[in-house]
Amino acid sequence: MTYHFNKIDHVQLAAPKGGEEQARHFFREILGFIEVEKPEELKKQGGAWFQAGSCQIHIGIEEPFLPAQKAHPALEIYGIAQLKTHLTSHNIEYIEDGRLPGANRIYVNDPFGNRIEIMEWVNF
Repeated sequence: MTYHFNKIDHVQLAAPKGGEEQARHFFREILGFIEVEKPEELKKQGGAWFQAGSCQIHIGIEEPFLPAQKAHPALEIYGIAQLKTHLTSHNIEYIEDGRLPGANRIYVNDPFGNRIEIMEWVNF
């Protein structure tokens, strides 16, 4: 084989027009991501980019907007118990899912209804 994939560079989630401030609040203030400067040429399209460690999420404006309710990014975390406490203290609902052996995982929706999986491997 002459090619191989290294990693996911980023995941893009859709948001309705004008949703940038809600995205900033959720990804920066709630989840602790930092905002990444978008290239000048892409700024005029709206949206925002966020990063935590090697995880990068791009919020793109989409009209008409429909949230991704089944498709989702999965973010690996250390300290999921602390995240659950943090989400609860900010009145952010999440769903616990124990169906994947060796993983402690939850699902949370961003402010636009896009599903995000957050998981911590516990038996590896």
